[in-house]
Amino acid sequence: MADKTSTITAGVALVKILEAWGVDHLYGIPGGSFNSVMDALDAEKDRIHYIQVRHEEVGAMAAAADAKLTGKIGVCFGSAGPGGTHLLNGLYDAREDHVPVLALVGQFGTSGMNMDTFQEMNENPIYADVGAYNVTAVSAKTLPHVIDEAIRRAYANSAVSVVQIPVDLPWQEIDQSDWYDSASSHQKPLLPQPDPSLLSDLVQQLVAAKRPVIYYGIGATGAGDELVELSQKLKIPLLSTYPAKSIVPDSYQAYLGSANRVAQKPANEALSEADTVLFIGNNYPFAEVSNAFKNTTHFLQIDIDPSKLGKRHEADIAILADAKLALKEIISQVEERQESPWWQANIANIQNWRDYLSMLENKQFGQLQAYHVLKAINDIAEDDAIFSIDVGDINLNANRHLKLTPKNRHFTSNLFATMGVGIPGAIAAKLDYPNRQVFNLAGDGGASMTMQDLVTQVQYHLPAINVIFTNQQYGFIKDEQEDTNQNDYIGVEFDDIDFSKVAEAVNMKGFRVTKIEDLAGVFEKAKEIAKDKPVLIDAVISGDRPIPVENLKLDPEKFDNDEIDTFKKRYEAQDLKLFAEFLSEFGLSSNNGENSQGGF
Repeated sequence: MADKTSTITAGVALVKILEAWGVDHLYGIPGGSFNSVMDALDAEKDRIHYIQVRHEEVGAMAAAADAKLTGKIGVCFGSAGPGGTHLLNGLYDAREDHVPVLALVGQFGTSGMNMDTFQEMNENPIYADVGAYNVTAVSAKTLPHVIDEAIRRAYANSAVSVVQIPVDLPWQEIDQSDWYDSASSHQKPLLPQPDPSLLSDLVQQLVAAKRPVIYYGIGATGAGDELVELSQKLKIPLLSTYPAKSIVPDSYQAYLGSANRVAQKPANEALSEADTVLFIGNNYPFAEVSNAFKNTTHFLQIDIDPSKLGKRHEADIAILADAKLALKEIISQVEERQESPWWQANIANIQNWRDYLSMLENKQFGQLQAYHVLKAINDIAEDDAIFSIDVGDINLNANRHLKLTPKNRHFTSNLFATMGVGIPGAIAAKLDYPNRQVFNLAGDGGASMTMQDLVTQVQYHLPAINVIFTNQQYGFIKDEQEDTNQNDYIGVEFDDIDFSKVAEAVNMKGFRVTKIEDLAGVFEKAKEIAKDKPVLIDAVISGDRPIPVENLKLDPEKFDNDEIDTFKKRYEAQDLKLFAEFLSEFGLSSNNGENSQGGF
């Protein structure tokens, strides 16, 4: 802004604010109430990339995915009325997962506001809940400042900002001296160092524990090496929340997986038997409703956010600190221990579980199942592949069968758990990381919600590999009805969609696979195509329920032989053993602890 005597339209100033903050693309659909900003985007098209989506919800979901993947603010927009309200699902996803997103919402011009004109309404209350910062711009002169403020607030609060923009304001000329950006002043807060005295107390309790586990969440991102080192030094098994999968390699011998329902069996069993939990970077949302820590004697917590300390369980010791820094300090204060019976029993239990998963993946008979498809994905996935994962049984199955390492990225709608996020997430991932392999993994229920935006991948040359798991049902919800309802299922089954034909209709190569023996060849072809074009595989799988590890029927003290035999036959679990058997093998007794599923 060298010439302070010249003028600029408020809209171009708005876009330049976005550019100054590092925004290089944004998503939306134009409308009469937003066309002034479209003029500005056109004027700045060499510096910022506008992505036309086919539904504003997809734009908001993609913006949230941008923020999850990069840490940078995601930006989306919609026109007045329905264009803006369509954004809400994606904005709530961003809010619940605490990532910075800016939503720009069109509004009728100031001369017609509050006059009940076409698509004119009081928009501010609509976004009051979802937006940590939620304002209507009132003048061209202050519009750039409002956008700058919205971005700062979104970053400061890891939250959503919403700005409603009357359409006449961006067209108006303002003086160059009337605006500036604060991007160069933006700084990340210093990471809190752990209190030495509290840390020393925590170390003493951790070392004294007989049955400890380390339970980490996405707040431990980047601390995978430290988690493994501490686990190996003190012989403590690791379990994570589902979103924290891949912080530690899935192959690590003492990684138990995640707990509750989107879970793995060893994690549930160890959590119910543990006497001490080190809860680090974790906001496990099922803790209270599932009584996850009812058998825990000592609860030790480390978190970078003071609002999380003591939130999920009463803590013996709570430390405000960055996970990585705290783990380094703990490691420096402990000596390596010998393997304990607790450690040995957990290792044996994990191996038994992994043998079971491997058996499912490698079967060469029967109907095509989700497990076969995920193995085929593993077989073609590159070391640093990114996985955009929709919501439903795909989360449960991907959690158990995708083989990830810290080089990978995987993300979903963690807390809001909205279906339809797979396709938008893949769009964002390819824009953010064009040279990395990107998968969209979705059930047919989730995919049908946003399938129109497969064409966005084609239109913008975003070569993602879309894998749709088709079984004509909302499987995750159907399984809930089996457990909680009296009916024979209602509203959870639907007619087939051939997604390979949907792909072909938008000029994307599509395959439909129904047999185990055809998987490898199709996935190899898809990998080749995806070097420069998007591709879709519609895998027609069985409607089999994945084994409910939160409700196992394997214990002869709780179930009769017929119940156990029926359960094992249904889930092909003849060789699956209870953790109690391994505890006994290594000289320990089970406390018969169990956790309820919780939820609705």
